Amino acid sequence: MNTDELCINTLRMLAVDMVQKANSGHPGMPMGAAPMAYVLWTRFLRFNPKNPAWPDRDRFILSAGHGSALLYALLHLTGYDMPLEELKNFRQWGSHTPGHPEYDPKRGVECTTGPLGQGFGDGLGMAIAEKFLAANFNRPGHDIVNHYTYAIASDGDLMEGISSEAGSLAGHFKLGKLIYLYDNNHISLAGATELTFTEDVAKRFEAYGWHVQKVEDGNDLEAISGAISAAREELERPSLIMVRTHLAYGSPHKQDTFQAHGSPLGEEEVRLTKQNLGWPAEPAFHIPGEALTKFREALQKGQKLEEEWGRKVESYKGNYPDLRAKWDQMRAGKYAAGWKEKLPVFGASEKPMATRTAGGKIMNAIYDYVPQLIGGSGDLNPSTGTPLLERGTFEPPDMGTEKIQGSVGKWEFSGPNIAYGVREHAMAAATNGLALHGGLLPFASTFLIFSDYMRPSIRLACLMRLHVIYVFTHDSVALGEDGPTHQPVEHLQGLRSMPNMTVIRPADANETSEAWAAALEHKGGPVSIILTRQKLPIIDRQKKKYAPASGLHKGAYILAGSASEKPEVILIATGSEIHPALAAYETLAGEGVKARVVSMPCQEFFDRQPESYRNEVLPPDVTGRIAIEAAASGGWYKYVGARDHGHGLVLGIDRFGASAPGETNLREFGFTAENIAGKARNLLGRKVRA
Repeated sequence: MNTDELCINTLRMLAVDMVQKANSGHPGMPMGAAPMAYVLWTRFLRFNPKNPAWPDRDRFILSAGHGSALLYALLHLTGYDMPLEELKNFRQWGSHTPGHPEYDPKRGVECTTGPLGQGFGDGLGMAIAEKFLAANFNRPGHDIVNHYTYAIASDGDLMEGISSEAGSLAGHFKLGKLIYLYDNNHISLAGATELTFTEDVAKRFEAYGWHVQKVEDGNDLEAISGAISAAREELERPSLIMVRTHLAYGSPHKQDTFQAHGSPLGEEEVRLTKQNLGWPAEPAFHIPGEALTKFREALQKGQKLEEEWGRKVESYKGNYPDLRAKWDQMRAGKYAAGWKEKLPVFGASEKPMATRTAGGKIMNAIYDYVPQLIGGSGDLNPSTGTPLLERGTFEPPDMGTEKIQGSVGKWEFSGPNIAYGVREHAMAAATNGLALHGGLLPFASTFLIFSDYMRPSIRLACLMRLHVIYVFTHDSVALGEDGPTHQPVEHLQGLRSMPNMTVIRPADANETSEAWAAALEHKGGPVSIILTRQKLPIIDRQKKKYAPASGLHKGAYILAGSASEKPEVILIATGSEIHPALAAYETLAGEGVKARVVSMPCQEFFDRQPESYRNEVLPPDVTGRIAIEAAASGGWYKYVGARDHGHGLVLGIDRFGASAPGETNLREFGFTAENIAGKARNLLGRKVRA
């Protein structure tokens, strides 16, 4: 066999051997898709295995993440830090070759995929990032941002609804450097795709504004190469290349059957497949020297490509030193000096302000110092308060400006405001892609209730520990008349239950300012800032001698009451519920009750504090505790004591809301100073003083 065929069969058989040794996995997809992957990686993809973080590399996403063995074979063969031993430990404890790809930038895995459609959506964000950075930094003769985003997608990716949202947006944005190869093998896990998937995919994507090509033979390397070349020339439309492949190509008995989708071929079928493809039966994980030499050409090629880019950057620095300094700052994830001083401080004499309104003021105040901030909302800018005013909207410039709502500036690819439309699924995945690309700090905003639509992507952001910021508004039953369909109840507890997620629910405008400071500095995962629709008083921290809002950075702090005197009862609250808690505190203090109010905007921050600090805020021997939050109560018992011991009390909502004015809802659900004070008295066995 010739070198190309030898290399392709090397990919196939490494995948087969990985799955067979693990006795677990998906061999069929790698066997059928190996030719297109080989053509892409050896003829087009720009990457440097010795520096996987090279900023101007092409991005590659295996959206069909069940075919992970194909990706690991490619990474090993081209010279990434992916030793053969890792391939032999496929799907085993502690290996770098998990069952579905997990974000591992040092080894060339660009993103976590597996949940179908997620990689498809990530690519949207990566392509937006390339377009945005190119518009902001490239200058005539100095293209320091110029790369493509490629993916291999499956029928499952295209069935998932997220691909419709992302595909529609990509076409609208004219992301010509987004190229997806569709592994069109006609087989899904449960059977032939004709069982459920008979739509005209080509017409669907053409309707989205994509450039669609068909390759009828997935083993025709020149046809695949020609299609990729044509896609690269089409800069006005994203490209879908439909490649007709055969699942488990080469397997005498399992080719084109669903049995090869999610199960090993079996020892006998492996032997017959190798025999059929002219491959030695032993040893397993055989890599011919000629094939390895061909793949390892990527090392020299990649080094040369990066060196050429480095010379461009040095020339750019000489001509545009300020832009180069900004580029370096953004790539390093740093902000301009003085950004903290730009955070607004709100006076107690100011009118009551919804924390969503305060959040918008804060974002606009710091943007010049945090230029990597980019994002948008699910068609909710007027409601979430998140537009970056007069900064421009990420849109094709020729689309016009007359339809813009609000003061976000003209349409241009350099604009940081992304109009996602009513597409929360795609927005969340694109936000991940923006973060994965590097050099940007993305945010995404919608009503807290609609985080349900975003949850799969949010979960992956947590898994990848991405620095993204979610701005969730309309945070409780207090949003009012829209009713229980729009009133979140279980969502705070759900977000807090995700590993690596940080949830911050500020009580007023100044805590919101501190929340943004914390979110900008946080590392190790996404941050959700939870904001109100209703107006809240700005806490008078001077006249009332309440503690400063900077206590937010410790997650919980003593807002009212003596820090040195042991309290009889502790009122723990978040967000808007701080205000009736403070009013109840004043009532109780007037009755001689030694009370304390603890603002706990972030449980995650508080749980990471030293035990000594946690005991200072919540003394262990003070069992009279009431947690107050207009949301599901389940997550609060760890702070007030087990409910069956009768130590503490949670004033929460463990049912759906109601359609009524927000103030009525809060009153009916018991979030009033009178009710809180009464519960405190009952807890202490006291009666109201005459």
